[in-house]
Amino acid sequence: MRRGPRRRAGRGGPPHVLVVVENVALGIDIRVRKQVRDLLASCYRVSVITRAAPENEEYRRLPGLTVLEYPSPPEPGGLLGYLGEYAVSFAWAAVRSVAARLQGRIDVLQLCQPPDLYFPLAWLHKALGAAVVVDQRDLLPELFAERQQRQVGAVVAALRWCERRSQRVADETICVNEYLEQRLVAAGARRVTIVRNGPVLERVGRAVPDRSLRGQHTFLCCWAGKMGRQDRVDLVLRTIAHVVHDLGVKDVRFVLLGDGECLEESRALAAELGLDHWVSLPGWVGENEVFAHLATADVGADASLQEEVSPVKALEYMAFGVPFVAFDLRETRAIGAGASVLVEAGDTAALARELVALLEDPERRSALGRVGQERVRADLAWEHQATRYLAVIDRLAGRTADRQEVPA
Repeated sequence: MRRGPRRRAGRGGPPHVLVVVENVALGIDIRVRKQVRDLLASCYRVSVITRAAPENEEYRRLPGLTVLEYPSPPEPGGLLGYLGEYAVSFAWAAVRSVAARLQGRIDVLQLCQPPDLYFPLAWLHKALGAAVVVDQRDLLPELFAERQQRQVGAVVAALRWCERRSQRVADETICVNEYLEQRLVAAGARRVTIVRNGPVLERVGRAVPDRSLRGQHTFLCCWAGKMGRQDRVDLVLRTIAHVVHDLGVKDVRFVLLGDGECLEESRALAAELGLDHWVSLPGWVGENEVFAHLATADVGADASLQEEVSPVKALEYMAFGVPFVAFDLRETRAIGAGASVLVEAGDTAALARELVALLEDPERRSALGRVGQERVRADLAWEHQATRYLAVIDRLAGRTADRQEVPA
C-alpha cells in the first residue's frame, strides 16, 4: 500500500503554525482574525507575531493561540519613515520567531504580505524544518507607486527584487485574486491558490439594522475600510460634495468607517468642503458596528484607483445586499459586476450622478443587491474561502497523510 505525503519528522501533538503580520495588529486585521479562528477550530496550535494593540486582548485569551506582540512602531511619514517601520518590525519578528522556535517546532510559517521583506526569516525557518506559505494581499511595488503619486524607478525595482525573493522561497502562495495570481507566478511562485477575503456569513447574519444610524436623513451611504493614502478617501469626499452641493441631494447621511493615516486630513477636507452636516468620520469601530451600518445602508461607495485590488468593502456591501458605486477597475468589476454601478476611473462627478440615481431607484437597488448577496453566499463568503485556505495549510503540515491513505 502506498501512503500519502511523508509525515514531518518529530511530530507530536497538534501541528504549529506561526503567522507573521506587520502592517496592522492581529485584532484589527480582518483576514488574519478569520484564519486564526479557523486554524484553532481545525486543531492547529497557532502563534501570531504582531504589533501590540488593545484590540488584541480577546485573542490573547483564546486557547491554543499565543500572541507574540512587539511595541507598535510610530506611524511612518515618507519613504524613510516606512523603511524605519519595516526595519523595526522585521527585527522584532526575527527575535520573536527565533524565540518561538526555541520553544518547539514550527510546522508552517505564514508570512502576511506586503511588505515583501521577510524572505530571510523564511530561509531560516525552512532550514529549521518549517514549510513556508506567503499570504499576498497586495502588491508592494504598485502600492508604493500609488501612494507616492510619482515614479521612483529604483525603489520599484528594489521592491520587485524583494517580491521575487519572497515568492521563490515560498512552498505555496495564497492571494486574493487572479491579477495577483498571474503576477506572482511570473515572479517565481511555485503554487498559487486564490483565497478571497469575503466576510463570515454567520456574523453577517447577526447584524441588525438600526434606523437611528441615518440620523435625520432618509438615506444612508457607507464607506468602510482602512484610510491609507492609496484608498483615496479624498475622492469619496469630493464625490459627496458633488452629490450635496452640485446635485442638490441633501437627504443622505454619509458615514465613512475606519481609521488610518488619512483620518484627520479627511476630517479636515470634509470641513473644507462644507460637508460636516452630511458626513461622519467616527474613526475605527468594531466589526459589529460596521455591520450594523451596512445592514442599514442603502448604498455603498468606493473610490480606489488600484487596478489590482479586490476591495474587501465591496464584498461586505454585497454580503448585506447593498449595491455600490465604484470606479471601473479590473478586480472591482470581477467581483462586483451586476451588483454595482461602475464609472470611468477618477470621474467623481459620474460617481456622484450614479449614486444619486441609485438612491432614486429602489427597485434597481434591490435587484443589484440580490445579485451581490447571492454571489457572496454561493462562493465569495469566507466559509467557502476557508476551505481553500485550510487545504493549503493541511498540505504543508502533512495532514493529508493523517486523513486518508492513497490506494496503490
